[in-house]
Amino acid sequence: MRIKENIDSVRNRISAACVKKGFSLDSVTLVAVTKTFPADKVSECLLAGIGDIGESRIQEAENKFKQVEGIASVKKHLIGHLQTNKAKKAVELFDVIQSLDSERLAVEINKAAMLAGKVQDCLLEIKVSEEESKFGAAPEELRKLAAAAGALKNIRILGIMGMAPFFEDPEPARPYFAKLRKIFDDAKAELKLPGFETLSMGMSNDFEVAVEEGSTMVRIGTAIFKE
Repeated sequence: MRIKENIDSVRNRISAACVKKGFSLDSVTLVAVTKTFPADKVSECLLAGIGDIGESRIQEAENKFKQVEGIASVKKHLIGHLQTNKAKKAVELFDVIQSLDSERLAVEINKAAMLAGKVQDCLLEIKVSEEESKFGAAPEELRKLAAAAGALKNIRILGIMGMAPFFEDPEPARPYFAKLRKIFDDAKAELKLPGFETLSMGMSNDFEVAVEEGSTMVRIGTAIFKE
């Protein structure tokens, strides 16, 4: 029951952030980040009503998905860096790939999706943090990447994903989220891609600030599983 209580707490905090800024209470999708957590915890999470889960590693996700198959209807998100040689397996496993960050990767995802007979939903990962450990295309590359990926028949670009640096106090993350929101708004207005509605930003330590700055999707692990 602890996981359900944690999920309810996170949802309440999301709602409070929406109310504070006058956003619709159903404008934010909660993705439970299940990476590193065992299948029994994921099962508990699904039974508590989570409809979206996020994993970072292909092999871990594949093993875990087999163990929780059939428990509940769930949308699976790849939120970790994706190498081109693993695009085929990613397309097989995930409903949404949130880490599309290069034209080369887009080509490989499109090829795999075509062979699988599906249109792969993707988010463009944009890097606004100065940290070398973070992945993503540079903001100035977004339009070129979006145009190239959007022209591929078996990819559908739904929006962008990004991360702020980690801060103990989430307030310093606000400028990074504001920058991502502006990048998103400008790209939406200019590119006019159908379905370009998702801004995925905000994690356990900073999601309320992210929601206040316009996030439509948050990726939460620690605040749900408390480990």
